[in-house]
Amino acid sequence: MRREVHSEPDFDGIIGQSPVLKAVLALAREMAVSDAPVLILGETGSGKESIARAIHRISGRRNHSFVKVNCATTAEGQLESELFGHQKESSDDAISQTTGRLELANKGTLFLQEIARDLQPKMLRALKSGEFEPLGSARSIRVNVRWIASSRHDLAELGQHRFREDLYDQLSAAPLEVPPLRKRREDIPLLVRYFVQKFAGRMNKRIVTVPSETMNVLTKSSWPGNVSELESFIERAVILTEGPTLQAALADL
Repeated sequence: MRREVHSEPDFDGIIGQSPVLKAVLALAREMAVSDAPVLILGETGSGKESIARAIHRISGRRNHSFVKVNCATTAEGQLESELFGHQKESSDDAISQTTGRLELANKGTLFLQEIARDLQPKMLRALKSGEFEPLGSARSIRVNVRWIASSRHDLAELGQHRFREDLYDQLSAAPLEVPPLRKRREDIPLLVRYFVQKFAGRMNKRIVTVPSETMNVLTKSSWPGNVSELESFIERAVILTEGPTLQAALADL
């Protein structure tokens, strides 16, 4: 299992040997050699961030920052300041500045999770020209950034009122779709063993056996939460296990 897990050194931490996953990794490797924006699509928990980090890690920008912005969890009204930074003048004429994530990603990679949000015109300008103004400032800042965006939605089907067509065209020069776990079931046994080792090691437990019945049920499950759901399930199983054989609450599935 360890030989199989580490057979793709460029994609450390991405577990699987299925043809559909190998095709995605091959495409990601091709994308890494260019600076073109990348759009990663896939269901929640399927591994979009892992693919984005791998593209950065094997690109020419690997020695610079990988900066992540989760647009879906950033509070309304704060995304612009978070992404572009802001400049504020106080009553004593002092100026306080906050550096935005876009500037922090200069020479590196900016990863926008769930990009289907506001600020699309300003994002489009920054993507095309490499220039932007921090909030409250008229001074333009130029950056050299590789853009990677992700979404669990099919942005092409959201419509003009939800997602600008021109921004989509810029991002989708290199689209990449990460398959859900149910479409690569042959990877589930590898993932199960990997997560068992990972969590057992953290908890100072020695678990050497996954019952065949347990593995069959796990392999046949639909996993709507994909790899993230499987990882959480195995972590709970390891917590509950006493002895060398994994004890999984299969009824919870």
